[in-house]
Amino acid sequence: MNRNIDLMILTPIGAVLALAFVVYLFRKIKSFPEGNDAMKAISAKIRRGANAFMKRQYTTIAWFFVVMIAILCVMAFFDFLTWYVPFAFLTGGAFSGFAGFVGMKAATMANARTANAAQESLNKGLRVAFSAGSVMGFVVVGLGLFDLAAWYYILKYVFNEPIHEITAAMLTFGMGASTVALFARVGGGIFTKAADVGADLVGKVEAGIPEDDPRNPAVIADNVGDNVGDVAGMGADLYESYVGSIVSSCALGVAAASVFDDMLTGDRAVTIPMAMAAIGVIASIIGSFLVRTKEGATQKNLLSALRRGTNFSAIAIAVISFPLVWFMLGSDYIGLYGAILSGLLAGVGIAFVTEYYTSDNYNPTKELAGTTKTGTATLMIGGLSLGMKSTAIPTLIICASILVSFFISGAGLDLAAEDAAKIGLYGIGLSAVGMLSTLGLTLANDAYGPVADNAGGIAEMAKLPKEVRQRTDALDSLGNTTAATGKGFAIAAGALTALALVASYIDRLHYLDPDFELDLAINNPTVLVGLFLGCMITFFFTARLMNSVGRAAQSVVVEVRRQFKEITGLMAGTAEADYETCVDLCTKSSIREMVFPALLAVFAPIGTGLVLGPDGVVGFLMGATACGLMMAIFTANSGGAWDNAKKYIEAGSHGGKGSDAHKAAVVGDTVGDPFKDTCGPAVDILLKLSAMVSIVFAGLVLSYHIF
Repeated sequence: MNRNIDLMILTPIGAVLALAFVVYLFRKIKSFPEGNDAMKAISAKIRRGANAFMKRQYTTIAWFFVVMIAILCVMAFFDFLTWYVPFAFLTGGAFSGFAGFVGMKAATMANARTANAAQESLNKGLRVAFSAGSVMGFVVVGLGLFDLAAWYYILKYVFNEPIHEITAAMLTFGMGASTVALFARVGGGIFTKAADVGADLVGKVEAGIPEDDPRNPAVIADNVGDNVGDVAGMGADLYESYVGSIVSSCALGVAAASVFDDMLTGDRAVTIPMAMAAIGVIASIIGSFLVRTKEGATQKNLLSALRRGTNFSAIAIAVISFPLVWFMLGSDYIGLYGAILSGLLAGVGIAFVTEYYTSDNYNPTKELAGTTKTGTATLMIGGLSLGMKSTAIPTLIICASILVSFFISGAGLDLAAEDAAKIGLYGIGLSAVGMLSTLGLTLANDAYGPVADNAGGIAEMAKLPKEVRQRTDALDSLGNTTAATGKGFAIAAGALTALALVASYIDRLHYLDPDFELDLAINNPTVLVGLFLGCMITFFFTARLMNSVGRAAQSVVVEVRRQFKEITGLMAGTAEADYETCVDLCTKSSIREMVFPALLAVFAPIGTGLVLGPDGVVGFLMGATACGLMMAIFTANSGGAWDNAKKYIEAGSHGGKGSDAHKAAVVGDTVGDPFKDTCGPAVDILLKLSAMVSIVFAGLVLSYHIF
């Protein structure tokens, strides 16, 4: 069999197909009518607010990048890095930010069109919203593959760099993507949750007016937040997860190939995850056309339609990956296919477990809703308990996936322990790629929810018939479930990627200094101190985010109360609220509050390394990974359960809207908002960004440290 065919060409082909599909989706969304003048005006306000926030946020990020690129250039000048690194960092950040921006544009274009389509049927509303979500999904994978392929081909064929330097530059590309993702997730998350909490506490709890009532001054800010946080922020977040899993797997593959002289060469080890991601694009495009239902479909039918598309994509990857590994490496390394399969199965398992704990179709959230009958306190206790308990099964699944991936990768090979470890770690990297290979469709399932949420707000503010709001609420409720499973999926993949990146850090140290020996014994004080610091930074980082949302929400609460009191005729509906002031408040607060957490994530591992040395950095990364995984699952699932418990009550249980149980549930939802949409996703990024920063600064830490 001729195995010299270069399957790397699938990567740019996959990128072009994904981006062409994005253009098709944009045209499809634009073909739907936007609705009446009132709907167009409301959508325009949301669009202006989102554009203003993105402009300010990206300006702040640009200044940070100027400083970081200057630092990287100085390090390159002193030979701690190659000169490719600053440019890779820049392109990674630029593409990550652009992916989020394109997704936000599609979402703000589709919100009124979704509300208008929902006037006809639930299924048509889903078609518009899902098309917008698909733009987010496929622009992420398209731009990610394009930039990875460009760096690979330029460094290999223009500059003739060895494969190890190519993967090192690609890891820096991931650092740029992770940096923008953290800014976008933190800034967007603070914005959207501050507006959401402020609108709910004053509007729904104090004033007793419906959600998205046009009299509420924070209602436009709330809808803007859906786009800048839950769409643009999420897009940048999943972009860095996607490229991070690929580049870490490539780096580990090159390390594994260094000990073999047969089929497992560095180029082939890099080709497998890149080609697999490209095949995932094709499978996801086909799967997206399977997401359709008949007119008159119920919410259960819609969920089945979404699952049909994702299940097809996962099965397609599982089938095609086998001949890919066989063709590239032969039967001796077929154990690597088992690692890919392990990642796919783990992703499916974690998605189901997350749905079980957060969907109101299952007992945990139904029981949580029942605790509202005895007040807010019991609801809060129940939600915290649910989130903590929900960490158990996902953790066991991830542990099983790690063990299976590690040991099955070298099955049948007669290897020394060190060589077996290298190929085992490569298998873990491939399992993360397998989990994220269908991201185009998985992210579409996640991203359509905020569009449906916006559509519901527009339906309320434009005073459309009640059945329209009922349909958009059904889409939004389904979106909450798919978003929760998407977060669980991303957190699990992030944990596997972070583990692979730690292994890449160790390999980078050995590449820079072959004589250097790590001392990772548990009785090494620098390892222990690093471990504690990694755990601590996770809690401190999460606390800062919670405080940031709280402070920003307080300013919104004060402003909404002021307008209710001072604007004559506002509560009677004869005067219009000052929406722009609330949007501006959220923008200024979120931009100000996002800087410190981002700086903490970047400079904490550098500071740890300069004091404790490489041993301490490994301890730091492992502590942050282990603790961060628990924190991310806990906060995401608690928040998701509180949100859906509220929706379960609003659907008519325990007294329905306006009851004491509902008021308690609204408070629970306001606490859960920063849990699930700010803290959980940001902690997931923290793990990978810390590891990538450590890899980039490995040369500096290796040369200069105190202990």
